[in-house]
Amino acid sequence: MSYLQDLFSLSGKTAVIIGGTGELCGAMAEGIAAAGASVVLVGRSEEKAQARIANITASGGTATFEACQVDSRDELESLKNRIIKSHRKVDILVNGAGTNSATPFLEIEEDEWDWIFRVNMKGVFLACQIFGPQMISQENGGSIINVGSMSGLIPLSRVFTYSASKAAVHNLSKNLAREWATQNVRVNTLVPGFFPAEQNKKVLTPERVQQIMGHTPMNRFGNANELIGATLLLASDAGSFMTGVEMVVDGGYAAMTI
Repeated sequence: MSYLQDLFSLSGKTAVIIGGTGELCGAMAEGIAAAGASVVLVGRSEEKAQARIANITASGGTATFEACQVDSRDELESLKNRIIKSHRKVDILVNGAGTNSATPFLEIEEDEWDWIFRVNMKGVFLACQIFGPQMISQENGGSIINVGSMSGLIPLSRVFTYSASKAAVHNLSKNLAREWATQNVRVNTLVPGFFPAEQNKKVLTPERVQQIMGHTPMNRFGNANELIGATLLLASDAGSFMTGVEMVVDGGYAAMTI
């Protein structure tokens, strides 16, 4: 057992979870904390963050909350400076803030398009620009996990802007993986299949759910805790030779054709 604990241990590491107040990244944060990391939850809802922090501390972990608007360079710079002051380093960065819309293509307004790209794509771009140099400067480098989407791999109907923004995240992640590979900074994309969460509830109509189940061999939605294993692999030394990977956790969705 100690072999596995050592292999996946995050003891002594600092993890910044942007979007950590959400359902998926919140579960990932709990897993990262359980593996020994000191976790900083970044988001807009302190109430949701405190609920996660209570779970983490009840299990013997350590977590704090920082409010931040992810599309603001100034706020992200300030966030990084506060974290470096309090934790001295950042070993793991999870970029998981996201928003969605089911607006039909011809009805999408530019403001909506711009907002979704600002949160889903610009937020990742800025966070990588701001935290990446810190990781490069560290002796032990770091691991960046960008949360992608099945729609970033396979275009999905009804979520045009979301799909485009996530495809951009996938592309950026691979480019950064190549750019920083020799500087001990790994960049990977975690790709959830269909997991019920706040941002997709508006599009999960009964008809949509039936379509999803028909295309998912396991015939069910994922549970947020089922992302933890893949997260720990990408975050820990167990995944030390993994970069530029799209780690799919989808119940077989991507393997389904007809």
